[in-house]
Amino acid sequence: MAGSSTTIAQKWFTTPLWKRIFLALVLGVIVGVIWGEGAQSIRWIGDLFIRLIQMVVVPLIFITIVAGVVAMGDPQKLGSLGIKTLIMYMGTTAVAISVGLLLAVIIQPGAGVDLTGGTPGALQDPVSFRDQMMSIVPTNPVAALANGDVLAIIFFAVVFGMAILVVGKPAQPMATLMDAGADIMLKLTHWVMEFAPFGVFALIAWVAGTQGAAALLDVVALASTVIIACVVHTVLVHSCIMKFGLGLSPVKFFKGAKNAMLVAFSTSSSMATLPVTLTAAEENLGIKPAVASTVLPLGATINMDGSAIYVGVVSVFAAQVFGVDLGFVDYLLVAATTTMVSIGTAAVPGASVFLMAAVMASIGLTPEQIAVVVGFVLPFDRPLDMLRTSVNVTGDLSVATAVANWENEFDKEVFNSTGKSRRAAEQANV
Repeated sequence: MAGSSTTIAQKWFTTPLWKRIFLALVLGVIVGVIWGEGAQSIRWIGDLFIRLIQMVVVPLIFITIVAGVVAMGDPQKLGSLGIKTLIMYMGTTAVAISVGLLLAVIIQPGAGVDLTGGTPGALQDPVSFRDQMMSIVPTNPVAALANGDVLAIIFFAVVFGMAILVVGKPAQPMATLMDAGADIMLKLTHWVMEFAPFGVFALIAWVAGTQGAAALLDVVALASTVIIACVVHTVLVHSCIMKFGLGLSPVKFFKGAKNAMLVAFSTSSSMATLPVTLTAAEENLGIKPAVASTVLPLGATINMDGSAIYVGVVSVFAAQVFGVDLGFVDYLLVAATTTMVSIGTAAVPGASVFLMAAVMASIGLTPEQIAVVVGFVLPFDRPLDMLRTSVNVTGDLSVATAVANWENEFDKEVFNSTGKSRRAAEQANV
């Protein structure tokens, strides 16, 4: 009996993590549909998984960014990397919103929809551009770390790493400490991820049991538009970046990114998925720490391709429902506003719902109309949030792969060694 248990445990841990997570997703849907509201009772397992990930996120961001900046060896290289990263993130977001708007115009999800009896939803007070920029610079770095203020943490970590580079030899002990700390945090992340299948199972069962596919039946056209746009953007755009921009295999990219995509789908949070994203980047895609540790935390904060698609589609949907005629200039305005709004979207579940107001207001919708639209989409937001978060994380990894190539911080052998980790590839070369 003991031997049988040992064999099962060995088979479990030798099975690739993505297969265990995918199995958990499928079983979670089945159990949730059968169990219904009772699945709420196991949600705490999923919440525990989220807490474990949140436990490592802040120290992981700070330590890996500092270690990554130090690994560059040249402060000027950071400027080149930063510019390329921002251009790529803004570019992919612009393409994402264009795909969403085009499909919304073609499919017409708002045609014939009546929201006169809709229940208004609560709206979040808008944050001014000035306040967003000011919040990047922390008045107290320790408080920023304690509060999980990601943009402030990134800013301080970059500056701290640059200071280590400039000081040079006297700061070498600190550089060594940060490098060792990065290895420790990645190991801790591996341990946390062994719990991922159980957390994913509980989260998916809860969603399927309490909301499920039935929540989408009232809004089939809108949901279908968002889903199609997300799939088209993910498959087409990132395949083109890999194949034509970098000369890499799109299939191998998606295989390397699958762990992060599955966890993003289950958690609905780019930030909660960040530890998994970093691991996938370095061990599966061959992105070296100098790029992964700086590009990915920034992407989890500002790169919201899926959110941009969603906000844009819902805005066009609202215009169609209330009979607001949109011209070419209006679509450009929606695209520009959505791109800027998506940058300020918090990397947590459901945040983009409350940031649609700025985009819908730009095309002339009244606060009352906006509130009704928000109230209409809230019941089915969670299932779509899961999908668009997966799109966001895929975009983070795609941009990081591109930047790593351009900055010569990319290991092509690791990328091409499908199913093998960085360590396995390195051992094969020895």
